[in-house]
Amino acid sequence: MEKNKKPVSWGETFRLSCRAFLLFVRRYPQMVASRMVSAVWTALTPYVGIRLSALLVAELAGERRPDRLGFLVLASLFSAALIALISAFLNRWRKARGIGVWWTMEEIFSDKLLEMDYIDLDEAETGELLERIRQNQNSGGWGLYRVLERYEDLCLAAITLLGGISLTVSLFAARVPESAGAYTVLNHPLFLLAIVAVLLGITWLSPALANRAGSIWALNADTHSQVNRLFGFFGVLGQNRDVAMDVRMYRQDKICERYTRNKEGAFGSKGMFARYSRGFVGFCSAASSAVSVIFTGAVYGFVCLKAWAGAFGLGAVTQYVASITKVAGGVSQLISSLGDLRNNAAFLKQTFSFLDIPNKMYQGSLTVEKRRDRKYEVEFRNVSFRYPGREEYALRNVSMKFEVGKRLAVVGRNGSGKTTFIKLLCRLYDPAEGEILLNGIDIRKYDYAEYMTLFSVVFQDFALFSLGLGENVAASADYDEGRAEDALQKAGFGERLSAMERGLETYLRRDYDQDGADVSGGEAQKIAIARALYKDAPFLVMDEPTAALDPVAEAEIYEKLNEIVGDKTAIYISHRLSSCKFCDEILVFGEGAVVQQGTHASLLADEGGEYSRLWSAQAQYYAES
Repeated sequence: MEKNKKPVSWGETFRLSCRAFLLFVRRYPQMVASRMVSAVWTALTPYVGIRLSALLVAELAGERRPDRLGFLVLASLFSAALIALISAFLNRWRKARGIGVWWTMEEIFSDKLLEMDYIDLDEAETGELLERIRQNQNSGGWGLYRVLERYEDLCLAAITLLGGISLTVSLFAARVPESAGAYTVLNHPLFLLAIVAVLLGITWLSPALANRAGSIWALNADTHSQVNRLFGFFGVLGQNRDVAMDVRMYRQDKICERYTRNKEGAFGSKGMFARYSRGFVGFCSAASSAVSVIFTGAVYGFVCLKAWAGAFGLGAVTQYVASITKVAGGVSQLISSLGDLRNNAAFLKQTFSFLDIPNKMYQGSLTVEKRRDRKYEVEFRNVSFRYPGREEYALRNVSMKFEVGKRLAVVGRNGSGKTTFIKLLCRLYDPAEGEILLNGIDIRKYDYAEYMTLFSVVFQDFALFSLGLGENVAASADYDEGRAEDALQKAGFGERLSAMERGLETYLRRDYDQDGADVSGGEAQKIAIARALYKDAPFLVMDEPTAALDPVAEAEIYEKLNEIVGDKTAIYISHRLSSCKFCDEILVFGEGAVVQQGTHASLLADEGGEYSRLWSAQAQYYAES
């Protein structure tokens, strides 16, 4: 949000808020029902006590019949007990269902991330947008969750109004007797209209002032979220074990003081929000409370004046004061909730701008042929690609064919297009120009999810989770233990596995299990390789598969290469050209194009070629001086 931005129109506010509310209805109907039913019950039950109390006071001030008094006392006790019992049940139901609200919101965002085109997910702007949404949600409570709360308040306000009006209509209808003299002016329609107008005006003013104060926080939400984000990082930096060594070696705790002890900062005692609180925002909040007190005084004055003039008895005074106060509370809550929804609408626009990011990639419908011989042929035909918002091409006119069942190495300098080539192959991106064919058919025509099953990939930035080792290998809670152990053995993790008392049930790291195992970078990479082997896809793609391994472990992987790969087509991206000697063919990338293609021996023989230069640059460090 931008500061001083015009508020969203009421029409758009209702449209966005209804859409957000319906998201919860579809995702978690029981939670929504628990809140709405609780709101209706909470709004209605006070009027039972109000009515019974009025009858009891009226009886005490009038005939004082013992049987009538006994009945009213028992009715009051019984209704209070019943209301308390049902309220406890509804409160328990609401709380039990409310536990899943946060997860429901996370599910909404996660589902969008999973179904989104990877090219959009990979964009920095997408990540920044989602981060702003989450920061506004966590720091100020803006966004989806606020809609749920306000709809609950609106339901509560509406039912409170209906119940209160039903008990207060007679207040204005009750006439002062003609014998009251000058007090008969209280019967005049203009006087009644004036009283209603004054009461409504005071009732409107209180939440209006509160909403005005709230709008200041909404307009400055970006500042609040950014500062909260910085504080959330630097305030707990000393607890982050991943950076603990750097923090101590370079005394980076000193940087934290800038964000945690600066009184001039946004959250500081001399900062922007403190100035707002001492100034206009504080005034609005205080005035809102003061106006509420004025309303209470006006209500008491009007009701007592009519009672003094003889319009009704003492019992009715109790009923009218309590019920009209409830009506005022309902009106105030209604206005406050609507104002808060309008303040929140700009954050909903931000949320839906993320949820409405369109998918442009064609999903396809053709079934991928399931070949027992795994004979899949892939061809790049004049493929070019550039990232959104960039003029230069990451890949330009790439044409080549995979020879099925062989080992292909992809090498080149940083930024030469190697990883982009793999992402296009796996259809994380679609080419800007040209086409990629699988068995002679454009891969865009295949069912997207089914096409993805053809590839097992070990990316450079793979992720292991704080779950069991077997679950990490299988990427599933249910897995074949024999297959998982076999994959780990082939990936060179067998010795470490045998040393684990709980075997595949051993948790990685200690986030959720104090007996969890910490693994080194090299061991983590072996687990990632095992995950790719467990999937058993026809194409095995490894992006720097031995980067974190020591020379002995690397040699072990390459010695077992044929066993690991089997009948799969293997593609290696590597900066270590020694790995290329094990491959049948090598693609050399340079500035987004394939500049050389051939075997290790043939490329090395071309002494003026890029491959020879790269080989020589690495070999000089191993040659004898």
